[in-house]
Amino acid sequence: MANMKLTRRRFLQTTAVASTFVAAPFVRDANAAGSLSVGFWDHWVPGGNKATEEIARAWADKEKIDLKIDFITSQGNKNLLTIAAEAQAKSGHDIFAFPTWWPQQHAESLEPVDDLMKQLIEQNGNVNGTVEYLGRAKGRWLAVPATNGSQIKGPCSRIDLMKQHAGIDVQAMYPAGSAPKAENWNFDTFLKAAEACHKAGVPFGIGLGQTTDSVDTAGAIFQSFDAHLVDKNGKVTVKSDNVRKAMEYYKKLAAVLPPDAPAWDDASNNKWLVSGRGALIMNPPSAWAVAKRDAPQIAEQCWTHGMPSGPAGRFAPFLPYFWGIWNFSKNKPAAKSLLLALSTHDAIGKMVAASGGYDLPAYEKLTTLKTWAEEGPPKGTLYHYPNPHNHQTLSIAAAPAPPAIAFQIYTQAVQTKMVARHLQGEGLERTLAWAESEVEGFMRG
Repeated sequence: MANMKLTRRRFLQTTAVASTFVAAPFVRDANAAGSLSVGFWDHWVPGGNKATEEIARAWADKEKIDLKIDFITSQGNKNLLTIAAEAQAKSGHDIFAFPTWWPQQHAESLEPVDDLMKQLIEQNGNVNGTVEYLGRAKGRWLAVPATNGSQIKGPCSRIDLMKQHAGIDVQAMYPAGSAPKAENWNFDTFLKAAEACHKAGVPFGIGLGQTTDSVDTAGAIFQSFDAHLVDKNGKVTVKSDNVRKAMEYYKKLAAVLPPDAPAWDDASNNKWLVSGRGALIMNPPSAWAVAKRDAPQIAEQCWTHGMPSGPAGRFAPFLPYFWGIWNFSKNKPAAKSLLLALSTHDAIGKMVAASGGYDLPAYEKLTTLKTWAEEGPPKGTLYHYPNPHNHQTLSIAAAPAPPAIAFQIYTQAVQTKMVARHLQGEGLERTLAWAESEVEGFMRG
């Protein structure tokens, strides 16, 4: 990688220009050219990598940048291991794709991107509160929200089974092309539907395990009851009335889930849907995409839609990816320029299309791209996936606790462990005491 000299004066001149122009303003100075290395997430969707690479290569050709691209898998946590190794060595890629919590974990090693975010918000609209919670620290932006890999894990229902056994027409409730008509879609309705489908032998496929799909669902249900283990100020609130209410509800729901739900991993709900054994799962459209390939008769009966509402509102699990620039990068101007190029309306549209609608931009003006309206079968099945009518709050489990504590609650799956312990016969107060002890341990650590 070329170690090109860039004076402070030159950098300020370049970034000043950047505040005015959107199209690749950061590399116009000859001192800022050279080479750039990027570590993207290795997309599971065939073609997802190709679209991202084409956008990046077109930018590099235009700007005369020697661009090196690596697609790094998340299988076996290879991407996380690479992030940790590069942060420790202070050497590696200039740009890296960071999963949900990881900008916070490496905040001191990331180049602030406030200048980029100012432009992108002006261009694409505001980002949701979860992106701010995860992408900012100490008043500065740590990273840019990435389209690739970002996802909402809301309900994917079987149209036929929900109608037959629960009396719910999910297409009428969430009609393609128009606003939801879901005033009665609340957690009481959800529980009655889950009980009816369980009785009919097609239970809801919701895990109670310790991997992210289970944790994300638990987080959204807790949020819907305004039930937090730690508040935004770092105060432990495990033994609150709202946490008790959430736990009482969850025990009723868990009783009609598959009996092995506490042992489920992130593949379990996908298999549950594709096998035809269940009426609903919580997942991004990856399970539907597999069904479209392997069990098209099931895919034709799938409809992705919004979460039920609870006493505190309607919350959907959202896991954003980020693109961050290491503060030891030798070509920060070029890195910023590439992130702008990857965040235009056209670029984002190409990435969403390449992923079959799986990937989600975080900006409010980019929730109605044609891919979601046109994907099928059935046509319109993904229309409500990106939350186009701002019908629900996009959330992350364990928020609003300070991110360092929330990260521990999340990765240790405290909420689903609480539900599993209580379901298996442990008294509620004893479960709460255990959770309180766990959280206090995270805070001491």
